[in-house]
Amino acid sequence: MTEGLSLRERKKIQTRRTLWKTAAKLFLERGYDQVSVAEIALAAEVSKMTVFNYMSSKEDLVLGPMREHIGDAARSVRERRSGESAVAAFRRAFMDALHAHDASVGMSDNPYVLQLRRLIQETPALLVRAHEYVRQAQMLLAEELASAAEGPDAELAPVVAAQLMSVRYAVHEYSHRRLLAGESAEDVLPGAVALAERAFALVEHGIGDYGSLPPASAQGAAEQGRSSAGSGQGTAE
Repeated sequence: MTEGLSLRERKKIQTRRTLWKTAAKLFLERGYDQVSVAEIALAAEVSKMTVFNYMSSKEDLVLGPMREHIGDAARSVRERRSGESAVAAFRRAFMDALHAHDASVGMSDNPYVLQLRRLIQETPALLVRAHEYVRQAQMLLAEELASAAEGPDAELAPVVAAQLMSVRYAVHEYSHRRLLAGESAEDVLPGAVALAERAFALVEHGIGDYGSLPPASAQGAAEQGRSSAGSGQGTAE
């Protein structure tokens, strides 16, 4: 991953990882609100200013890895194959990540990752920032979709981006709910894949008559009509 980078760049990556690991360790031990940036700097053997040179906020000491994946959705569409639709490219990249048990799509049962997930869910400041990163990812995806479209299709880019990101988010939450309950990624994967396939099919082929109620029988309709009429008489009286 660091091949071809200069020594300076490799050191920057190493420092960033050290800060993430140090902060996460302290947060998990004592709670997010009980640990200061100064304490993290001291434990990592750097200055407080160095911390903020690498992280824009205290929240990023937990969510930095998530921030690095903000552009994944837009990239999957930008790098789609010749003749491949945006939906197909997005789905292919997402499914590949699921099968790879990638933490960025919620399919990791690594105890450390799950502990951080709980920390985020239980800390309002972290949850707000995580949702902001999802919003940014959706915005970047919408911009990418619009750049390759014209006229009305370009105007629909935010709608399509919202639908695709909703699938990603829903499957992510489904997986984490089961993983946090103690199931393994291997056990959760089939259900997550099945949910994703059905959800992407809805996006690709249109929501159509999803959610339509079954037609009432003639008898049921008649009874409903009589009931409505009776209610009306009662009101009039």
